[in-house]
Amino acid sequence: MSKVVVLGAGQWGTTMAQVLCDAGNHVLMWGRSQELVDEVNNKHTNSKYLDDNILPVGLKATTSLSEAFEYSNIYVLAVPAQTLRENLTAWKPMVQPNALFISTLKGIELSTMSRMTEIISVVLETQNIAIITGPNLANELVLRQPAGAVAAAPAIGIAEKVQQLFTTPYYRVYTSVDVLGCELAGAIKSVIALAVGMSIGMGYGENTQAMLITRGLNEVARLCAAHNADPLSAAGLAGMGDLVASCGSALSRNRTFGEVLGKSGSMEVAKTQVAKTVEGVASSSAVLEIAHRVGIEVPVIEAVADVVSGSLTPEQALDRLMEITTKAENFIR
Repeated sequence: MSKVVVLGAGQWGTTMAQVLCDAGNHVLMWGRSQELVDEVNNKHTNSKYLDDNILPVGLKATTSLSEAFEYSNIYVLAVPAQTLRENLTAWKPMVQPNALFISTLKGIELSTMSRMTEIISVVLETQNIAIITGPNLANELVLRQPAGAVAAAPAIGIAEKVQQLFTTPYYRVYTSVDVLGCELAGAIKSVIALAVGMSIGMGYGENTQAMLITRGLNEVARLCAAHNADPLSAAGLAGMGDLVASCGSALSRNRTFGEVLGKSGSMEVAKTQVAKTVEGVASSSAVLEIAHRVGIEVPVIEAVADVVSGSLTPEQALDRLMEITTKAENFIR
C-alpha cells in the first residue's frame, strides 16, 4: 500500500486514480477545476468525463498543487502530452526528493520530437521514470472490465514497483525495460487510429480497416526496429494490443475524430465535434519527422499527417495509399 498522486483529473487521470485505489493505494488526484474536485470528493463521480460511474470513496481530489506534491513522492502524470514540459517546469520546485514519475501519456512533443520520458528526464533531471501503457479505453476500464497493460522502466526494479502499484483483479500488468519501444508504439498507434477512423467516416468497411491496421502495425514495427527497440514491444500489449483497441473501438478518441474528419472532410468540424484531447492529431507530424530522421517510409502515417496539416483531403490520402507500389509483404520490411 502506497500513497500516490495523480496529476490530471480528466477521463484518463480519473480512471487511473480508480485503478490505483482498487489496488489498495491511498490516492490524491489533482485537477484545475474546483467544481470537478468538489464533485469527486462529495458525490464520488466525475460526470464531465465519466458520466455517472461511481468512484471509490477513498479517492480524494484537490486543486492545490502544494497539497498534491506534499502528499507523496510518487506522481502519475495524466495531463495532455503537449503541455507536459510547461507543467513540469512549473512543478519542479515542489517535487519531493527521490520522486518516481509514471507517465500515462501517449504522444510526441511537436516542438522537439521528444518522447514523454525524455521530457521528464531533461526537465526534472531524473531517471526515476516509468510508463504504463497498453490497450486501455477509459470507458471500459472504469467499469472494471478485464484489461492488460505494460509497466516499462529503465530498470526492472522500477517496472516491478509500478506493476505492484497498479495490479488489480481486473487490471493485469506486465513489466518491460523497453521504454523506448513501448512509448513509441503508444504514440504511433494514435496516428494509425486516425487513419482507420477516416476510412470508416468515408463509408469503407472491414477490409479497408484491416488493411490500414495491418500496414499501420508494420510501420510501428519498422519504426521501433530502427530505434533498436525490442520487437516484442510492437507485437505485444503496448503495440499491437493498443493498436487493435484504438482502431477497433468507437470509444477511442482518435478513431472517433478520424470518423468525423473522414465524413466531413474538415479539421474544423472534427475539432468542434470531438472536444477532447486527441493525441494522434497533435503528434502526427512529429511521428512523421521521427520516421524521416531514421529513413523509414511510413505511408499511412504520412497520409494522416498530410490530412491533419490540410495538404490532402481524406479521399486523396486513401487514393495515394492505394497507388503505392506493392512489394513482398514482410513484417518489418
